[in-house]
This record gives sequence, structure tokens and C-alpha cells, in this order.
Amino acid sequence: MREMKKPTGWFVVVLAAVLLSSAAVTKVRSDGSDHRYKAGDPVPLYANKVGPFHNPSETYRYFDLPFCVPDHLKEKKEALGEVLNGDRLVSAPYKLDFLTDKDSEEICKKKLTKEEVAKFRSAVTKDYYFQMYYDDLPIWGFLGKVDKEGKADPSDYKYYLFKHVQFEIFYNKDRVIEINVRPDANALVDLTEDKDVNVDFSYTVRWKETNTPYEKRMEKYSQSSSLPHHLEIHWFSIINSCVTVLLLTGFLATILMRVLKNDFVKYAHDEETADDQEETGWKYIHGDVFRFPKYKSLFAAALGSGTQLFTLTIFIFVLALVGVFYPYNRGALFTALVVIYALTSGIAGYTAASFYCQLEGTNWVRNLLLTGSLFCAPLFLTFCFLNTVAIFYSATAALPFGTIVVIVLIWTLVTSPLLVLGGIAGKNSKAEFQAPVRTTKYPREIPPLPWYRGTLPQMAMAGFLPFSAIYIELYYIFASVWGHRIYTIYSILFIVFIILLIVTAFITVALTYFQLAAEDHEWWWSSAYDVLDILVLRISFSVIAFSFKFIIVSGLSFVVDQLVYSSIPTACTTTMHGQICLVSCKPHSSLGTWLAYAMASFSCLGLLVSGLLCSLSVIYIAQSSVSSVSFG
Repeated sequence: MREMKKPTGWFVVVLAAVLLSSAAVTKVRSDGSDHRYKAGDPVPLYANKVGPFHNPSETYRYFDLPFCVPDHLKEKKEALGEVLNGDRLVSAPYKLDFLTDKDSEEICKKKLTKEEVAKFRSAVTKDYYFQMYYDDLPIWGFLGKVDKEGKADPSDYKYYLFKHVQFEIFYNKDRVIEINVRPDANALVDLTEDKDVNVDFSYTVRWKETNTPYEKRMEKYSQSSSLPHHLEIHWFSIINSCVTVLLLTGFLATILMRVLKNDFVKYAHDEETADDQEETGWKYIHGDVFRFPKYKSLFAAALGSGTQLFTLTIFIFVLALVGVFYPYNRGALFTALVVIYALTSGIAGYTAASFYCQLEGTNWVRNLLLTGSLFCAPLFLTFCFLNTVAIFYSATAALPFGTIVVIVLIWTLVTSPLLVLGGIAGKNSKAEFQAPVRTTKYPREIPPLPWYRGTLPQMAMAGFLPFSAIYIELYYIFASVWGHRIYTIYSILFIVFIILLIVTAFITVALTYFQLAAEDHEWWWSSAYDVLDILVLRISFSVIAFSFKFIIVSGLSFVVDQLVYSSIPTACTTTMHGQICLVSCKPHSSLGTWLAYAMASFSCLGLLVSGLLCSLSVIYIAQSSVSSVSFG
């Protein structure tokens, strides 16, 4: 079988250059490109979005709430990744000029109508927060508070809006290093009753000098991921996963080596005796093993799309490890995903067309169309539904028409041509499928199989072991995607990814052998189902199980955070929980470390139980497969 051609060196160089340039473009840039200012210079401040704290995916435009609108409202031109991330930056009503202190500077005087009061009260009830960018630095703050003290009946609650905020900005020479914002607890507006309210919005600015260099100003946003107790949890989970993987893979290797050794001894020790004996197990179906699978066009399309997505994953890991995806530059990730997927579509076309032609397929054009739509079509349908819902609720997740046109043009002018070029190259480089044995003319009948050898039980067993090795990292990823936690430890994630690849390959080979030993020669799709279950079904199941894991794992983590951050000053409470800790915060390392050990031990216990159950199931399968083979 002829080897597949690899992309040339120039293609890799061009791809890397495009990725790095596109990632750099996605940065939320200020008007001062060099980030250097003189006293009195205006520093760009953009209001981004507002939304409920407990649902970070639900965000709206900042001025959807009746704030004071500047006289000259200016929308910032955003890159593709920023729009996909839901960022909608507009000029904020505050003016924070460089090194200019302000005391109770008035923004505007506004009379809130009953409808506007009700809108603010609804936002305060849902713990709405706002997000802004000041010289590329993200800042957050809550809109108001609910007074529940001493009130058992919710109808007695008091709702207040913060009308005065205090900005504390740190600078080093001519650069902005850090900014914090906190509301004035004494400047409140009562929103409890539905009546017109007069509000005087104001703010205070204080500048302070710091020795922190400009190059390290973003480090505080990733401190929550690198705190000692979080790192210990990650490393404990990795060590435990490695030990579990080594034990179970060693166990499976022992079974395979013993069974295969006995089979080879049986068929090679005495050839004449072996010819006289009735063949059983995998030797019995040697003439059917390399029979082409059903729906070979779909199988080749799935192989091509999977190869493209695997290549996409590798490039994303490379960019993450070199530091492109730093905290709160998530637009870079979305841009990289779009660009890399478009540029790697040629790999999908080449792989699918080459393999399809090796399987003696004739309609390679239809195979290319299937390859191009296998991933994009479900993604497009899902996008249409979600974007319609976002438009209905006026959320920032709704993509503008111009962005949709840009994505369609990328797919039409880049993805599709590269897919066709790759398919043509794969078709012209096809080689005959050279099986090591001759395939019989008629397939053998597959004997009846017990229920636990069916497709669904086999998929469940295939996904159980890899999922038990990665579910701790999945929790942190989900907490980052659907929560306020930041994930920046890409090196650990890469190690877990390597573990996942090893376990996936090994468990797929083992289950494929067990299937052949049971004289079931239709292994093509079964092996694909095993990988599909590990990469898709198990991840989908983890989304459902995330709520239960969140109660346990996040509950313990919340206790750790509360005890560790018990000495945080008032300024820390205005930032997102579990996200930023100021330099002045001094965590209690001893107590936090002890609780981190407890949480890691709980995770280890869960993985050991998972490993025990998986071992029992593997033993049961191995015994049943060995019993079906006659050793003579």
C-alpha cells in the first residue's frame, strides 16, 4: 500500500505565518498601538458587554441597559475572533486620561422611568456584571446588590443600583500596568419600587505607581490556574491517570501477548497438524478480514474529516504551547480555529479520496462532497439554530450578517478549493489495496454473538477507560468554557491528550482483536465506533454528568477558594470569583494545600474504582474470547 504524501515544507511555513499573524490581529488593541502615554493623554476605554454572573454564555450589549450614553458613541472595529467570541466593544462613558486623578466626576444626570427601573432591577436580581477593556486590560464590576439581610420573605428584599464607581489604576513610567474597579457601597439607588428615579452617575479615578514591568501585567489574570492547590490537583490527576493507564494497558498487553502467542504456536508448531485441524477464532476468518466495509464512501469521508480535525488539534496545541492564547485573548482561539480548519481542508480531501480509491471506489467527486459536508453541515445547522435564538434574545452571541458573509467566503474561496485540490492529489496518487491474504468471494456468516459483544456495549467499554483518565481535565475545561475560570496550563492538557491517544489506540486494538476472535469480520466500522465513542459520545456524556461533577468537585474547590482567599481585601471581591487575586492577597497555603490533597484523593479514589470496574469487564471479555479459541 502506497504511503500518503505529506504536505510540503512551504505549506507548513505559510500556514504557521498565517496563524501567527491572524492570532496577533485578534488582540483587543487600543488606539495607542505602542501602549505608551504622556500625562493627560486619553487612554482607550471600551465597554464590552453585560450579563448574569452565573451564566457567562448569556451576554448582551453594554448599552442595552439604560446607562448614560456618550455624546459620540463609537464602535470599535473588531477582528473575526472577537466577533465570534461575542465581544461588542463601544466607547465607554468614563474618561480615564493618563495620570489624571478625578474626584466624583459626574457622567450625567438621568431620570429613570418605571420601565428602566424594572430593567435595572431585573439585572441586579440576576447578579449582572459588566466587562470593559482599558488599554487592553479587562475589568469587571457588578451593577448593584440585593439586600437580603434579616428578610425571610423575598418580597421584602431591597434592590440597589451602584451609581458611583472607583477606578484604581497602576502605572509604570509611561505604561498602564493594572486597573481595578469597585463600586461605592454608600452611593446607592433604590430600585425596589416601580417609580421614576433620579440618578447622578459619577466616578472617581486614582493613579498609583508600581514597579511591575509592562511585560508581566497580564500574569495576574492566570494566577488562579497556577495557584499551588490547583496545580497539585492537576498533577495528582495526571499521575493517577498514568498509573491507571500503565496498569490496565499492561494487563491488556499481557492478555493479548498470551493469546496471540498460543495462537501462533498452534498454527506454526506443526503445519501439517494445523492443516488437519479445524480452524477457529481469528484464523478462521482470515479470508474475510480485509473485505471492504459497507458504505465505504462514508467511511473514507469520516477518515478524511477525522484526519483534518486531528491536524487542527495538533496546530492548536502548538500555538497554545508557544503562548499565543494568553488569558482574555480568546478571540485568537476562534480565529485560529477558523483559519486552520480552512487551510487543512486539503488534508481531508487527500486522505478521503486516496483511501476511497484504494477501496475501489469510483465516484470520488461525491466522496469529496460528502467529506466537505460531513462536519460542516451539522455545524451549520447547529449554528443556524443557536444564532436564531441569540437574535431573538438580542444576545451578543448572535453573529452580524457581515461576519456570516466573511465565514461563507472563507469556506467558498479557501476551504472548498483546497478540498478539491487535495482530492485530486489523492485520486492521482491512489494505489491498489494490497491485503496480506486473499479475500474470499463470498463472506462467511457471522455466528450469533452475546449481548455484551454488541455495538453499544462495546462502545461503552471502549470509552470508559479513556474517559476515566481525562475527566478531571474535562472539568476544568468545561469550567473555563461555561464558567469564569481561566484555563492556561496547556502543557498539562497536552500531556493528558497524549495519554488519551495512547489509551484510545490500545483499547481499540484490544477490542478489535476480541471481535475477530469471536469470528466477527466486520471490524471496520466497529473500530471507528470505538474511537467515535471516546472522542464524541464520552464527551457528550460528560456534559450531562458535568452538573453532578460540578456539585462534588466544584463544591470542594469552592471551599478551598473561600478558605484560601479569606484574607482578600475589598477590592478583590469586585472581580470574578476564582479568577483574579491581587498581589496583596495572601492565601493560607497550609490549609489550602490540605484541602487540595483531600480533593485529589477523592479524584484518585474515583479513578481507582473506574479502573477496577474496567479491569473486571476486560477480564470477562478476555475469558470469553479465549474460551472461543481452541488451543489444542
